[in-house]
Amino acid sequence: MAMAEQLVSKEAARTVPSTMLAAVYHGLNDVRLQTVPVPSIGPGELLVRVHTCGICGTDLKKIATGSHSAPRIFGHETSGTVAAAGGAVRDFKPGDRVIFFHHIPCAECFYCRHKTFAQCETYKKVGVTAGFEPSGGGFAEYVRVMDWIVDRGTVLIPEGVSFEQACFVEPVNTCMKGIEALRLSQGETVLVIGQGPIGIILSALAQRAGATVITSDLYEQRLTISLTLGLKNTINASRTDVVQEVRRQTEGRGADAAILAVGGNGLIRTAMDAVRPGGRVLLFAQTVRGEATIDPAAVCVDEKTLLGSYSASVDLQGAAVEFVMGREMDLERLISHRFSLSHGLEALHLAAHPQADSMKIVVQPGMSSQRTREGNPE
Repeated sequence: MAMAEQLVSKEAARTVPSTMLAAVYHGLNDVRLQTVPVPSIGPGELLVRVHTCGICGTDLKKIATGSHSAPRIFGHETSGTVAAAGGAVRDFKPGDRVIFFHHIPCAECFYCRHKTFAQCETYKKVGVTAGFEPSGGGFAEYVRVMDWIVDRGTVLIPEGVSFEQACFVEPVNTCMKGIEALRLSQGETVLVIGQGPIGIILSALAQRAGATVITSDLYEQRLTISLTLGLKNTINASRTDVVQEVRRQTEGRGADAAILAVGGNGLIRTAMDAVRPGGRVLLFAQTVRGEATIDPAAVCVDEKTLLGSYSASVDLQGAAVEFVMGREMDLERLISHRFSLSHGLEALHLAAHPQADSMKIVVQPGMSSQRTREGNPE
């Protein structure tokens, strides 16, 4: 662990102010920097000072569609330092570096018994907040972690693992869940459409499962990053017909499976066309409700399967922690921009309007400057 992180940990455990800065959602495309009270905690709860919070596409879609009531404070890919612990907390203490899942299921209901955890009513209750309706809260200086998350969804960050690496545990879990849904067999060919941070993680996990992975993206810069992470079979979709190239590489059949890691519905047909008869297509980024055009005969006559995967799985929590904390993948390399919380609105704007050179964007409340790009935070 870097000396700067050690100092942040000690400082967070020593002083807790009464107010803090937060990026507060007020409705459709309306997020404001405000001073709000630091949340109070109960006997079984933790107060965590946020070090790093990744900006997730799901939060961006909530802001862009105004789908949730306001006010709220979003942000759930969070790592930080325990600033205070309730009297009933036994496993964590001030100064501990932690990550936490903002959703944990009940483990008893119909959906939990059928391993469909994201549909559990307890799972849908967010257990981490910086104030207002619980919504993750990571776009603030402090968050309150509620008792059931402390008990079953909070994990210590090992010595030598950075806050930045650790904040990927939740997104890695969601990717593992998607890969599990595909039920890949050794040697199958998988096309991953989109090489943003999530697309790259999905690609790496598919390759780890024994698949031959083909990646595609419109931006050469993103394909270059995936190439450096061991994903060597790339297609620049701005210059090459993806479907034709995938068929060329698979004796004309098409891929055994495709993963759509790009939001919107425009590429569903491309993904369907790129897989062979009997193949599978995983929709991973289609989180906004709407309508899409598909060829029903591709599902019926060609026996292609459409699959969905959403959010994390408690069954994969340990595997995700081991993958991230064991540094099986250098996830920090996916971070292209780091912003202070005081420039959080600029961070959200860039994340919502990605550029060729932007990948994972994180907010770090302890930063003293506006932002850094590729490299260590100040």
